[in-house]
Amino acid sequence: MKKNKLTVILTIVLIAIAGVLIWNNRYLTTIRGAAADFAVWDTASVTKIYLADRFDHESLLERHEDGWTINHDYKAHDVKVNQLLSTMYKVHVRMPVSVASHDNVIKEMAVNSTKVEVYQMVPRINLFNRIKLFIREKRTKVFYVGQATMDSNGTFMLKEGADQPYIVNIPGFRGYISTRYAADPIEWRDHVVFHEDLANIQSLTMAFGDDPSLGFRVDNVGKHEYKLTRLADGQSIPFDTLKVINLLSSFSDLRYEDLLTGKTDPKRMDSIRQSPFLHRITLENKQGEKVSMTTHNKKVVSVFDVPEEEYKDDLDRMYAFVFDDRDLVTVQYYIFDKVLKDVNYYIAGNPIQYQIEHYQIEE
Repeated sequence: MKKNKLTVILTIVLIAIAGVLIWNNRYLTTIRGAAADFAVWDTASVTKIYLADRFDHESLLERHEDGWTINHDYKAHDVKVNQLLSTMYKVHVRMPVSVASHDNVIKEMAVNSTKVEVYQMVPRINLFNRIKLFIREKRTKVFYVGQATMDSNGTFMLKEGADQPYIVNIPGFRGYISTRYAADPIEWRDHVVFHEDLANIQSLTMAFGDDPSLGFRVDNVGKHEYKLTRLADGQSIPFDTLKVINLLSSFSDLRYEDLLTGKTDPKRMDSIRQSPFLHRITLENKQGEKVSMTTHNKKVVSVFDVPEEEYKDDLDRMYAFVFDDRDLVTVQYYIFDKVLKDVNYYIAGNPIQYQIEHYQIEE
């Protein structure tokens, strides 16, 4: 008798759970409607975003404890990733594409669109969005992002396997959102070159290509204790502690301006690489990880019929090879000048010197 009662109770419970799951799924589908095909309601659960276009661009954004990465190798730009997640959350279906425009939109998206795959940590069982059981990673969204509408206030999107494209937008935002779904990995790269806290810096080496005697090395030899060594002769030099601390502190956030890898001919990159370097900076942290940057002079083209050897020096920017010498970027003197001073600047008792030009005034 007891076994029969237990069987009946268990059967009722299972039927109730099945009914709740079916109702919950129908409820969410009814409430969210077509917008659920493109919107991601729980962006905190997103683990990966894959984007690919018809021009062989592929980007895989992956979430880690310390931030997002792009294609496994580089740190992703957090601001841009957060903007993409915000877009996925706010995106709203404005209307379906009209019958008259349907075929043209489909043809255009077939040759000019970005495929988007979204992966999330989701439960197998979700009761009223409160009780979540059996969490696992799952591909939850696959859709295509097309170009902007004629009025530039909407974007065409199509769910994978569907025949009906939609015009979507963000309520209250005037403009199109297709550029936020860029597949080119260059668009997602973080521009940070050096990002190290003062307390975690073990050593800094600064070499000058024009005059090797100006190079130096700073070593952390104890808590708040440093040693300054001239590279030319290995001599330990008394230094201005405040200037050295200011130098090391500047490496908390130094960024490049523009990534030229992929935009510059490989032969041109090799030519720049083989040219005399201006500065070579190597920063090592206490975990033994090294980050280096080598800068080269950059010319500016002012007159197109002038030979390259006669180009004037760019006074605002220089070339730099970063990330294990793999990538060519431009950096601004305005950003890096504060860390490009030579050894003489840090010698104790050496005042800041200014060069004053003398002019003869005719009476």
